[in-house]
Amino acid sequence: MKKRVISSIVMALVFIPLFIAGGRSYAITMGILSLLSFKELLDLKTSHSKIPNGIILLSMISLLFLVLYEYQARTFSYGISHRVLIIMSFLFFIPTLFNYKKGEYDTKDAFYLLGCVILLAVAFNSLIWLRNTGVYHLLYVFSITVFTDIFALLTGMLIGTHHPFPNISPKKTLEGYIGGSIAGTIISSIFHYYLLPGMPILEIILMSLFISLISQVGDLFFSKIKRENNIKDFSNLIPGHGGILDRLDSSIFAVLAYVLLLRFI
Repeated sequence: MKKRVISSIVMALVFIPLFIAGGRSYAITMGILSLLSFKELLDLKTSHSKIPNGIILLSMISLLFLVLYEYQARTFSYGISHRVLIIMSFLFFIPTLFNYKKGEYDTKDAFYLLGCVILLAVAFNSLIWLRNTGVYHLLYVFSITVFTDIFALLTGMLIGTHHPFPNISPKKTLEGYIGGSIAGTIISSIFHYYLLPGMPILEIILMSLFISLISQVGDLFFSKIKRENNIKDFSNLIPGHGGILDRLDSSIFAVLAYVLLLRFI
């Protein structure tokens, strides 16, 4: 518990100034976090075979390029470079033709790499774009995930009895999910209404509820990855918290949901 509290204070002291400052330093930090997250996924030995170092290097370069793609843009294009995706596909898939032994780099590994790079690239690039749009947009999304998680835990401890996903997240309860989404929706909707004015309150509530629900889906998704690989945390990078993906699991899905909704609002 002591390690967890100290780590939380250190993270707050480091990241809050970065969120406020934005710009190049924030973008570079997102690039570094994306690479650390990618390493955590590469360390999941059950998910893939041994991947050649050269292909790992190409994957990291591709990821970093996509994360920092138009990192100063304030207008979101809702797309990433098709040229990079085409090149990545060739670089990831063609080498599988030259490995014949079981346990070597194969098509499953190539699809795994491509999926990891695209998911992390879109998520961390979206985090950069949201900050360029305005710091309140970023804080709004994080307020949803934080308060949803907090009240899901509290509600589950107080009245939780039903466990809808015992094989993925056995301690999470249906009552916790509901309580977390209700509290997360109410608090974040108030935040949005006063700090990001201009949207009807009903739309804000529906949007906040949707993002809250999706954030819990993200938490379950990354929990499933850990279950499939028989691990408790993605890494021990952050004492008391685990790895980068342990901290950003629900936030990644929440950010993607918010960016998608902004396209239609």
